[in-house]
Amino acid sequence: MTPCNIVNMAKLSGLDVIALTDHNNCANCEAAVKEGERIGLKVISGMELCTCEEIHIVCLFSNLKSSSAFSDYILSTMPKIRNRPDIFGEQRIMDENDNIIGYQDTLLTAASSVSVGDVVDLTAQYGGICFPAHIDRSSYSVISSLGTITEEMKFKAFEITEKADKNYYLENYPATKAMKSLTDSDAHYLEQLCGKRRSIELPELSESAIIKFFL
Repeated sequence: MTPCNIVNMAKLSGLDVIALTDHNNCANCEAAVKEGERIGLKVISGMELCTCEEIHIVCLFSNLKSSSAFSDYILSTMPKIRNRPDIFGEQRIMDENDNIIGYQDTLLTAASSVSVGDVVDLTAQYGGICFPAHIDRSSYSVISSLGTITEEMKFKAFEITEKADKNYYLENYPATKAMKSLTDSDAHYLEQLCGKRRSIELPELSESAIIKFFL
């Protein structure tokens, strides 16, 4: 999974827009956005943030400047654990041609110190939106970690996996009834970009329209 390969596979799969959401980092978003502009695919810069409760939160931003600033802040909240490429693999930073231009030394699989109770307001400070990822999973989800999802968390949407029963969550977690629900590919391999297509209704295909959709 490299920026150029991701964007071009998405284009070949007939997608109009994708979001690049690496774990706890946005360093490869610029490459993906540039390649998307070259071939005519809208790429939203984002992050899959791991909170201090070990909950995965999808964060999306309206531009690269905002996502980069957010990424820098999150990096400052991460434990100062150096990545071990021999154990965890290389954390590469690449350009739009998939050339390696650097490496992220801080281990990105660790949890940040950001709390789930603060993440909505924090993301908004950087002009972005966020929602809890794969709430039906048995790990790294808001329900598996905290046992519930509430109005006090301020989320306007939630993500479930393709096999999840949405009605179960609407019935058992009342706060979800006021939220938008969506299913993403959560692709970690190129072939996962070739699956079922999903859509949302937007007045235009733009970053701002996508951000407003979640507000």
